[in-house]
Amino acid sequence: MSSTMDDTAVPPAAETREPRAPLPGPGRTAVELLVAVVGALVVSLAIQFVVGRAPNLVPDTYVPNAALTLLGTALVVGLLGGLVVRRVRTAPGWVRFAGATGGLAALSTLTLALPLLSTRFYLGGTTGDNEFRLRYLERMASGAGLTDFNYEGLPPFYPAGWFWLGGRFANLFGLQGWEAYKPFSIATIAVVSAVTFVLWRLVVRGRTAVVASLATLLMGLHVPGVGEPYAWPTTAWLLPVLVLTWTCLRERDSARWPLVLAGVHLGVCAMTYTLHLAFGAMVVVVMAVLAGVLAVRGGVPRGEVVRGLVGRVAIVAAVSAVLMLVVWAPYLFGGGLGAKNVAAQYLPENSVYFPTPFSPSGPIGLLCLTGLVWAVVRVRASRIAVVALITVGSVYLWYVLSMLALAFDTTLLAFRFNVTVNVTLAVTGTFAAVDTLSWALRRWHVWRRQITAVVVVVAIGLSVGVLQDSMRGPMSGGIEHALTDYYDNGRTPESRDHDPEEEEDEGIWSGRLLAAIDELGTGVPEQETVLSEQHHMLVFRPFWLFHDHRPHYTNPLSRHAERAAQIDEWAESSNPEQLYRRMHSGPFEAPTVVVLKKGEEGNYFYTVKYDTFPRKVAALGRKVTFEPSLFDSPRFDTREVGPYLVVAVR
Repeated sequence: MSSTMDDTAVPPAAETREPRAPLPGPGRTAVELLVAVVGALVVSLAIQFVVGRAPNLVPDTYVPNAALTLLGTALVVGLLGGLVVRRVRTAPGWVRFAGATGGLAALSTLTLALPLLSTRFYLGGTTGDNEFRLRYLERMASGAGLTDFNYEGLPPFYPAGWFWLGGRFANLFGLQGWEAYKPFSIATIAVVSAVTFVLWRLVVRGRTAVVASLATLLMGLHVPGVGEPYAWPTTAWLLPVLVLTWTCLRERDSARWPLVLAGVHLGVCAMTYTLHLAFGAMVVVVMAVLAGVLAVRGGVPRGEVVRGLVGRVAIVAAVSAVLMLVVWAPYLFGGGLGAKNVAAQYLPENSVYFPTPFSPSGPIGLLCLTGLVWAVVRVRASRIAVVALITVGSVYLWYVLSMLALAFDTTLLAFRFNVTVNVTLAVTGTFAAVDTLSWALRRWHVWRRQITAVVVVVAIGLSVGVLQDSMRGPMSGGIEHALTDYYDNGRTPESRDHDPEEEEDEGIWSGRLLAAIDELGTGVPEQETVLSEQHHMLVFRPFWLFHDHRPHYTNPLSRHAERAAQIDEWAESSNPEQLYRRMHSGPFEAPTVVVLKKGEEGNYFYTVKYDTFPRKVAALGRKVTFEPSLFDSPRFDTREVGPYLVVAVR
């Protein structure tokens, strides 16, 4: 398990070439990746099992934080301190490999499992985007097929790859989708950390790979990129994969199998987070163009350069396309090609300002600024610096294109790449530190031990500081929601009853609504089609929806506006018979259960949300009112549950 490439290797355009260790074969790399994945899974699940057996502490305690401070510091000391301990450095390769991957997986798991000890929810609880994620995993856990998380019979629009695996995880351990979301998310972050180390070891020495992988993890916690566990892998792995790709594009005699690895990476993007596929493909094209320009300037015939680069890019494209079709084929062949993407019509504040993580306002800002300066200074001598600048520049180019896209009534969701630029510059900052340390050791060799000791102590202190600040800062909101949101029984993780008269959160009614639906409906959640704007309860059952009242999460094939018009037509019925007839004669499968909210004038209503792009508020609603007399029929079985009316359609 020795290191493979020297991190200071230069492109062929430079006048000097530094020695580089041979790149391992694809077979060995595949074995290392497999071992890292399996090992990280075992470590993460074992730690989660132990943490889950800890005393059931109430949420309002700092005991888990204290445990994390102690254990997290020990792991950081082990990972960074072990880099300079001779006994560790001379240990067998498999021992160092296991220590690095296992240590990173353990740190990832503890950092998330301990603060969430008192809850069954992951970061964010059931709030905001997590509602969609929990419902998606609940859908995938209810069956092995690829299907939309809302609408029966429609292929999925949002990539199902990570959620499908999560569904199999839930089935393996006998959990519902929402119950599996937390342990599967934490295990995912652990696996990502271990795989990140393997990928960086293909680019730099083993010790530097540990530093780069640790920086990636800490930045993922700080941003926090780990809040989207299905999007974090492709962000964390992007930079080392791009460095390998750049090497293959730049050097005609280099091994070609890393291009397959790049194709697999983009394919994983397609299966988990399509926006990353588009961005990654753009970066690969930019690198190919730049590599071609440099080669032509170096005297290589233009035709030869074009043929060679087209062939290499074709390998990446072919592999990624095959993997993409695994998830996207049902949607594309089901009529989704060219359908309007409302999800892209979203313009939050952080999508209209360029990200500036290099503002020197704290340790993270200084690290990113250092990384940016280092990349500019070392651009002619380091392929990592070249790729880092291309990646960061591509993020800003994406922002520009997203702003220009406003003229066409859409965006490119540029804010989603804030994590990318943060991670890239932070990791690049660690290479600046490694270079500085190497320079200092060459210049003052007699003080080698003292300089190394100072650098390691400072690195440990900064790492622990970032870890603690992440818990108190960026991740604190997600932790708070996880500790205070409601379960399917109408209780919070505090396990105490709440007075509905004193609570405004709709989650307090979820348990009673679910009980009413279970009793009045078909009795089989997978056969229940529900119309309701009380979406909190929907994360706990694999119900189908008649209409998702949030347009940005709606499948473009769902005919969202037509469904809204259908609801308007129902409300205009003059009697129960007409209402029933209209519900069952329309173009869509009628709901089996309708959950309406009580109005102020004794009627009931459902709120239809509609897109308001490009306004600051992404969606507004209008009330569709139903008179109580419309349900006065044996065809409708009704029950009042707090501020709601549950109607079973017979």
